[in-house]
Amino acid sequence: MLQNTFLHIQGIGPKTEKGLWRRGIRCWDDFLRRSGTVFSDARDRYIEEEIRRSADHLEDIRFFARRLPPGELWRLFGEFRCRAVYLDIETSGGLDGMDEITVIGLYDGNRVFSFVNGLDLDRFEEKVCAYDLLVTFNGSLFDVPFIRRAFPHICLPPAHIDLRFVLKRLGYSGGLKRIEKALGVGRDSGVDGLNGYDAVRMWRAHREGREGALERLLAYNRADIVNLEPLMVLSYERLKREKTGGAEPAL
Repeated sequence: MLQNTFLHIQGIGPKTEKGLWRRGIRCWDDFLRRSGTVFSDARDRYIEEEIRRSADHLEDIRFFARRLPPGELWRLFGEFRCRAVYLDIETSGGLDGMDEITVIGLYDGNRVFSFVNGLDLDRFEEKVCAYDLLVTFNGSLFDVPFIRRAFPHICLPPAHIDLRFVLKRLGYSGGLKRIEKALGVGRDSGVDGLNGYDAVRMWRAHREGREGALERLLAYNRADIVNLEPLMVLSYERLKREKTGGAEPAL
C-alpha cells in the first residue's frame, strides 16, 4: 500500500490521489513510467523527485510518519509489519490511592513480553525502543499517556497506529472485546469475558498474595495484545481494498 500512496507528497490530497488512481497511475512506478503530462511540467518534475526520495527512504518509517496524515498511518503496516509491536497496559485503577501501571504487554508477532510492576517493569523501556511501529487499541488516549508519565524520557516507536480509530472508520465501535466478537476473534476460555475492572481486581489479589492471580492477569493482558494482530491485518486489508481494489481478506 505504501508504494500506492501519494498523500505524503506536498500538494497531493485524497481527491488528487484518487484521480491519479483513476487515470491508471496506481503506484510510484506508474507515475515515473507514464507518457505525457499529468499536471504541469514543473509539478510533474517535483512529484518525480519526491517519488525517488520516497523510494530511497522506503525502509525509513520516520520519513513517511512525518508526512502522512495521522488518519492514514495504517498504510505503513504492509511495509513495516515485521518491525511492528502490539502493546497494551494494565493499571491499578486507583488501588491504595495510586493509579499506576501494573503490567505492560508487548507482542511482536512471534513472542509475548510481559513486564510487571515491582519485578521488571523498567526493562520495558529498553525493549520497546527496538521497534519501528506501535499498534494499540485506544493507546493514543490511554496507554501512551500513561507510559509517558511513568517513563518521562522513553523513546517509543516513531509511528503509532491506534486501532480504535481505524476500526471505527470501518464501522466497528465500542470496546476491544466487543469488536473482537463482531469480527470472530476469540479468546481462551480462561480469560474470555474478563475486562479492565477484572484486571484491577486480579492485581489486587496478586498484591494480597493470592496464588495464580498474577498468572491470570498476564494471560488476560496477553490476549489483549495477541488479538491486536489479526484485527490490524483485517483492518489493513479492508482499507487497502477500499482504496485500491482487491479480494476480501480472511482472518
